[in-house]
Amino acid sequence: MSVRKRAWATSKGEQKTAWVVDYVDAKGVRRQKTFKLKKQADAFAATASVEVREGVHVADSDSVTVNAAGKFWLASSISRGLERSTVDQYRQHLDLHIAPLIGEILLSKMTVPAVRAFEDRLRETNRSPTMVRKVLVSLGSLLADAQERGLVVRNAVREKSRARTKGTERRQERRHKGKLKVGVDIPSPAEMKAVIGALEGHWRPLLLTAIFTGMRASELRGLRWSDVNLDRRELRVHRRADRYNEIGKPKSEAGERTIPAPPIVINTLREWKLSYPRPYSNEMDTNGNRQREKPDDAHLVFPNGSGKIESLANIINRGLIPVQIAAGVVDATGEMDDQGKPLFRARYTGMHALRHFYASWCINRPADGGLGLPPKVVQERLGHSTIVMTMDVYGHLFPRGDDADELAAAERSLLGD
Repeated sequence: MSVRKRAWATSKGEQKTAWVVDYVDAKGVRRQKTFKLKKQADAFAATASVEVREGVHVADSDSVTVNAAGKFWLASSISRGLERSTVDQYRQHLDLHIAPLIGEILLSKMTVPAVRAFEDRLRETNRSPTMVRKVLVSLGSLLADAQERGLVVRNAVREKSRARTKGTERRQERRHKGKLKVGVDIPSPAEMKAVIGALEGHWRPLLLTAIFTGMRASELRGLRWSDVNLDRRELRVHRRADRYNEIGKPKSEAGERTIPAPPIVINTLREWKLSYPRPYSNEMDTNGNRQREKPDDAHLVFPNGSGKIESLANIINRGLIPVQIAAGVVDATGEMDDQGKPLFRARYTGMHALRHFYASWCINRPADGGLGLPPKVVQERLGHSTIVMTMDVYGHLFPRGDDADELAAAERSLLGD
């Protein structure tokens, strides 16, 4: 590998100079790369010589753009059998965030400084801290796929030091979201008592189960009767229905779990099992109408009227929101109806609010109407992949153990009466 100076004259007689790195790559192909400054040429030569020796060097002419690598990455994601919703999220990250900013850059140019500059541009263009983190994860996955194809030497996203920024980014993300607050993000016990009292009909068993098991909406939609053990009073979670109504496994192993259920849920499910909407069979009744199938443990616990997977929109718009309005768990919209009366809207607009309530119920002390469970058990009940996730979201809800009564008891124990 050599570094030499090249001089030439233009058609107008101007003298030009450049520094050329002349080398043979790992494939035995002679390569040349030109630089304006000698120090740039020397730096490239030092790096390239090591890469060639290790057999990992990729010349710019053999590299592809981020856009081209992104197409390979999406094709790999599909062939690996990733969930449709996951592939769609990857495609959105590529089309809306990666391609517009760095899509035409060669992979060989994706260095750590380039990734840091991309990260800065994401923030400058008003992407949220959460979105910035997710897009960088997707870019890292894209580069990993390109590495396996021999299109790039290193994964600059994964080389970028995370030790210094990981805690900072987490704190920034929490500040952006703010801590979950009772009465704002988490229904209070009084609000939940009012909601439970207003539950009736088709939505009562589903929402009661959500309130007292903390199951995700996708897990509730995929739950079968074979997963419900009424005698042992527990529910097994190992399936979920995604946004496209396709049944699959939970996204992580931690999502597969068994959750104990209180008597109010078990008794309601016993009654519901006698009248839940079953799928239609091919048999006809005397009036020529299709009959329902006989009860079967393979049936969904919370299906729609046809016995098929219930949509999340129906659960929210026909179940969660109306019952809050009926229970008076509402906020004023600031608008008036035709008769001059104030209009109200449901305070909690997503099913995750019920999951937040369940988490708080597990955490609260028995004296406060909760279960008083330790963090590790709460993590297992919620199906979180790590205890860090549980503590990041709900850590501020756990009793501190240094309240006035606890301090007084500790003082008496230490000093005596």
